Amino acid sequence: MTDTVAVVTGASSGAGQGIATALAAVGWRVYGTGRSIVEDPGWGTGVPLDHRDDDAVCGLFERVGHEAGRLDLLVNNAAAISDDLIGPKPFWEKPRELADVLDVGLRSSYVAAWHAAPLLLAGEHGLMVFTSSPGAVCYMHGPAYGAQKAGVDKMVADMAVDFRGTGVTTVSIWMGILLTDKLRSAFDGKPEALAGFAEQAETPEFTGHLIDALYHDPALGELSGHAVIGAELGQRYGITDEGGRTPPSHREMLGAPREPSSVIVR
Repeated sequence: MTDTVAVVTGASSGAGQGIATALAAVGWRVYGTGRSIVEDPGWGTGVPLDHRDDDAVCGLFERVGHEAGRLDLLVNNAAAISDDLIGPKPFWEKPRELADVLDVGLRSSYVAAWHAAPLLLAGEHGLMVFTSSPGAVCYMHGPAYGAQKAGVDKMVADMAVDFRGTGVTTVSIWMGILLTDKLRSAFDGKPEALAGFAEQAETPEFTGHLIDALYHDPALGELSGHAVIGAELGQRYGITDEGGRTPPSHREMLGAPREPSSVIVR
């Protein structure tokens, strides 16, 4: 049995699946959630769960506390992403359901953090990671997506204030363009096109390795409350992606994370 325990939300596919897989590969005991996840996904324990159901989320963390006796890491990644998200239309011409990401994505992250906090605080060292993107500061896929990412980054900043002095750190990681299985399938039969596209992208597993390095960084507390660009974390820790690639930051093109104000109003 491993000594470190993680919960990764939204682990049935995409970013969450890659993060869970990478963490398990380096020795984490992983619980991953998802509406369509299988109970034995091969990298840990799958917990079928709809993050709209607060009682089910409560049950998840009760289970982790009972079975594992501890929690060292929460990765808040679950988000209701519509197939209609990407496109040039204004928000009122897209389905109203795009706003669901403010429920499963923003609110659900708060609820998961609320339940995870006591478990994390019971240990000497805990980490909450929220997956985000440059959509927090630039126009990306419309206002609902942008509000969710900006909200996540602000949540991280404010939770860091409440966790100050406790040994629990909160960080938001901006992921780049992700080479998910779904995206790779779009390049079937076009290996050269995929290779060219991959130069500007990163695998979901890359973020998982960054999170592991973050957790073990003695200077982790310095990053608490901040949004950081994943590709730049890779440079900080000397972590490369699939095939030894170094994913680009995209900072100059898409913008930089906002620096939280130091003002605290209680």
